[in-house]
Amino acid sequence: MSWFRREEQPLSSVPDKHVRTEGLWLKCEGCRNVIWKKDLAENLQVCPKCQRHFRMDARSRLEMLFDDGRFEEHDAELESSDPLQFVDLKPYRERLAAAQRATGMKDALLYARGRLAGRAAIVCAMEYGFIGGSMGAVVGEKITRAIEAAGSAREPLIIISASGGARMMEGAVSLMQMGKIAAALARLDDLGVPFVSILTDPTTGGVTASYAMLGDLNIAEPGALIGFAGPRVIEQTIRQKLPPNFQRSEFLLEHGMLDAIVHRKDLKPYLDRALAFLQAPAAQ
Repeated sequence: MSWFRREEQPLSSVPDKHVRTEGLWLKCEGCRNVIWKKDLAENLQVCPKCQRHFRMDARSRLEMLFDDGRFEEHDAELESSDPLQFVDLKPYRERLAAAQRATGMKDALLYARGRLAGRAAIVCAMEYGFIGGSMGAVVGEKITRAIEAAGSAREPLIIISASGGARMMEGAVSLMQMGKIAAALARLDDLGVPFVSILTDPTTGGVTASYAMLGDLNIAEPGALIGFAGPRVIEQTIRQKLPPNFQRSEFLLEHGMLDAIVHRKDLKPYLDRALAFLQAPAAQ
């Protein structure tokens, strides 16, 4: 006879001893190693093993560049009015609402002012998570306002691109932003105010065809996809096999389409040196 009696507990009262690890790890597409997400975040969303640059949200990019991560956001309230009342598989308004809930942003670009290595600067960062970072009327308007503010204050402008291109749901209204921004950049150039374009993965379509390649300095992150049409479309059009790494930043640098490729951890000190050079008084 046992001196101890074991009470049977209902299953619902038994403590859950399972360790919840779902969502804490991911596999790097570069080296195929499994990475703890916390390690990735602490390394600026760069794989600590193979240095593959993962995509980064717009707000994190601004916090990375501005001193102490502090900045003043402008025109955050601007949002699309759905000018074409566009509907495909679902109404465009529903897509906008879903993207706004997912990102906490009204549209696909943050425009902010702050200090970068002690220097006043204006930085725009695109949010790929907002309908693929596509450029519609709001993105075009905010970039144009940022350009005009940079010209008025004589402060350098930096635009960080991460986009699939023009937003098809806004049709010609979206395409008009290309010329609008290019014209504003031409005026900025006349004023002698520097514009640095940073191309990240991906930078394609109408964004590449307009402001992303118009910088006084065009730099990219390692391994970024940069181009107009996608590689598959090009191959099907010309019926030829494309070279290895075609449309990757390393290929573009080799063929004179970029000025530099800069690792994310080196970006802020690189920009500090670049802006010091671009803003230096001309020799008499």
